[in-house]
Amino acid sequence: MSSAPPPPRPTPPPPGAVTNSIDGDATLHGPSVQARDVHGGIHFHTAAPAPAARRSPPVPRQLPPLPVRFLGREADRRALDTLRDRHPAHAPQVLVISGLPGVGKTTFATHWLHGRADRFPDGQLYADLGGQPGDGEDGPVPASAVLESFLIALGVSAVPPGTGRRSALWRSLTAELRLAVLLDNAFTAAQVRPLLLGAPSGLTLVTSRRSLTGLQADGAAAHRLAGLSPESAVELLAVGGGPRVAREPTAAREVVRLCGRLPLAVALASAQLALRPHHSVSALADRLSRGRGAVDALRVDGEAVMGTALDLSYDALPEESRTLYRRMGLLPADRHDLALLTALGGDGPRPDGPPGPRDDGGADPRDAGQSADHAVHALVEASLLEETGPGTYRFHDLVRPHARRLGEERETPARREETLRRFVGWCLATTASAERLLTPSHRLPGHDLPPDLPAPTPLDGPEQALAWLDTHRNGLLGAVRLTSRNGMDSECWRLADLMWPLFLRLRPTEPWIEAHRLGLDAARRAGSREGEGRMLTSGAIGLRDAARYAEATDWYRRALDLAAADGDPRQQAQALSGLGHVGLLDGRLEEARARFEEALRLRESIGYRRGAALTRRRLGETAVAAGDLPTAADQLGRAAGELEELGETYEAARVRALLGHVLDRAGRPAEGVRLLEDSLGRFRSGEARSEHWEARCLEWLGGAAEARGDLAEAERCFGAARDLLRRLSPEEAGRLDGRPRRG
Repeated sequence: MSSAPPPPRPTPPPPGAVTNSIDGDATLHGPSVQARDVHGGIHFHTAAPAPAARRSPPVPRQLPPLPVRFLGREADRRALDTLRDRHPAHAPQVLVISGLPGVGKTTFATHWLHGRADRFPDGQLYADLGGQPGDGEDGPVPASAVLESFLIALGVSAVPPGTGRRSALWRSLTAELRLAVLLDNAFTAAQVRPLLLGAPSGLTLVTSRRSLTGLQADGAAAHRLAGLSPESAVELLAVGGGPRVAREPTAAREVVRLCGRLPLAVALASAQLALRPHHSVSALADRLSRGRGAVDALRVDGEAVMGTALDLSYDALPEESRTLYRRMGLLPADRHDLALLTALGGDGPRPDGPPGPRDDGGADPRDAGQSADHAVHALVEASLLEETGPGTYRFHDLVRPHARRLGEERETPARREETLRRFVGWCLATTASAERLLTPSHRLPGHDLPPDLPAPTPLDGPEQALAWLDTHRNGLLGAVRLTSRNGMDSECWRLADLMWPLFLRLRPTEPWIEAHRLGLDAARRAGSREGEGRMLTSGAIGLRDAARYAEATDWYRRALDLAAADGDPRQQAQALSGLGHVGLLDGRLEEARARFEEALRLRESIGYRRGAALTRRRLGETAVAAGDLPTAADQLGRAAGELEELGETYEAARVRALLGHVLDRAGRPAEGVRLLEDSLGRFRSGEARSEHWEARCLEWLGGAAEARGDLAEAERCFGAARDLLRRLSPEEAGRLDGRPRRG
C-alpha cells in the first residue's frame, strides 16, 4: 500500500515580513482570515447585538371620547397654545381652565389634548376629582385614590400606602415621561398638588369651576373659558332647531343669550326645538325668560339658567324617559349599563322573567329591554345623558344633582326603595358573573343568589369581566355603602365578598378595606358567622397589602377564633395561612413556618388539595428565607406537581419559577435554568401572563448567568428585568442597580 505524498513545504516569507504561527493546540477567538498574501488593510465589521426583546406596556389613553360636534373655540385654543409655548422649558407645566358650570371645560380640554396627542407619546391619564362638596356622600375625590389609579394604569403592581409615598412614587415614575394628565372638576389647589407631574417633559391640565389661585401662585398658567361666540352658539342651536333658527334670528340670539352661550344650556335648548318641531324659537325664548328668573341668575353665576334648561328638557321627555331619569338620579353610581337601566325603567320583575299579563297594569316584561333603549336614546338626544362606551352611560356633573332632586321629590318612598333594591340586585348579579369568570374557586358554597334579581350585564370572558369591575368600582362601593346604611346586611357582606376579583387583580387597597369593614359589621348584624369569617380573612389581605401588619394580624386572629369556635377547619387554615404570611413578610420565620404547617395539616385532613399545594409553596418560601434550600426544593416540587394536576396554570407557573431559582442556588444550575426559561415563556403569554413574574424570572436568570461567569447574558437579563420593574414597581428596580457585579 503506497503512502500519501508529503504535504508541500510552505514558502518562506520574504525578508522583513511579519509572521504569525499557530500551533495545533491553539484556539482562535473572534474573526479570522485564511489567506496567503494580503495587500492593504483588513477591516472587520460586526453587527451590534440585537437588543433584548421588551414588552411594551399598554400606553394609557384615558381621555374622554371626542364629542360628535365641537363648534368654535379657535381663540381659546390659540390662547392655550400661547400659554404652553411661553412656559419656561425647565419647569413643570400646569395649565388651569376655569369657568362657569356648563361652559364646556371638560369638552374643550379633551378636544385640545386629543389634537396634541403626538406630543405626549407616553399617554394621557384622566381623573374626575369630584368637584363641589355638599352632595351627600359624593364630593371631592381624595388625591390618594387618584394616585393609586394612575400608578396602576402605568403598570405599578405594588402601590405603597399613604398619599405622601404615592405622590413621591408618582413623580419618580413620570420623571422622564412625555405624559399629559387631565385633572377634571377640581375643587381646591390642595386637592391637585399631590397629583402634579414633577418634570417639564409632561403637562398637567386642570379644569375647575374655581380659579384655583393657589395653583397660580405656585406657577400655574390659567385660562378662563367663557361661553361660545354668538355665531357658534346659534349654529349649535340650529342643530335641533333647523330652519326655524334662520327664520327667527332675533329670537335665536335671545335664546342663546338667556343660555349664557353655555354649550350645555344651548344644547338643551336645541334639543327642546328638536323634540317640539311645531314650536317656534320665540316661544322657547319666552319660556326661558320666565319660570325661575333665568336672566337674573345668569348675571350672578348661571346656576338658575341651567336649572331652568334642565327642567325644560325634562318636561319635554317621553314619560318613560322621565321615569328613568328620576330613578337614575337616586343611585350612588357614576356609570350606568343598559342592563341596569332596563331594570330601573320597568315596574315589574326582571326582563327575562315570565311573560304574561300584569296585575299592576305595567308593560309586559318582554318589552322592557326595548323600552329602556328608547328611554335612554331620548335622554342622550336631550343631552341629559352621555354615552361613555358601548352600552355605558353617565350624567353630566350638573345634570346628576337635578335628576337626584326630581327622584327625591317625585318618586314615592316605596318606589325609591324598590329602585335602590333593583340597583343592588343588579350589582350582585353582575359581580357574581364576574367572579365565576375570574376566580371560580372563590365562590361561597351554599350562598346562591335569589333567582328574581335583575338580569346581569353580559360579560364575554375574563378580560371583559375585569374591565366591567374596573369601570363600575365606584358604583359597587356606593352599593356597599348604601346597603350598609339601609339595613340590607346580607346584601352588604355578600356584595363585598363577590367583589373579590376586583380587589385581587387591581389591588385598590382603600376601597378594599372600606368594603370589608362595612361588610364585617353587616355580617355581624345579620348573624352570619360564615360571612363574618370571609370578611375578616379577605379584609385582612387588604390590610396586609397596605402594610398594616398589626391590624391584619388582629383580623386574622379574630377569624381564627371564630372558625375554631364553629369547628370550620377550612376557615381555620385560611386564617392560619394569613397569619403565617404576615409573619413571613415581617421576618418572623419560625412563627411563619409553624402557622403554615398547621394550615397544611388542616387542609390535607379535609382533602383541600389546592389549598394544601398553596401552603407548600409558602413553606417553600419560608425555607428559602431561612437558607434551607433542600427543604425549599422539596416543598416547591410537590406544590408544582399538585397544582399542575389541578389545572392551576398560573399558580403552577409561579411555583415552578421559584423552584428553578432554588435549584440554581442549590448547585443544580442546569435544572434551575431550564425551569426558569420555561416559566419565563409562560409568563410572557397565555393564561399565566404576568409582567411581574416575567421580571422575577429575568432577574433570577441574570443571577444564574452571573454565577457561571457569563456577564453578557447576565447584563441582558438584568437590563430587561429593570425595564419591567421601573414600570411595575420602581422601588424594586433599585435593587438591580450595579448588576451584574464585575471583578
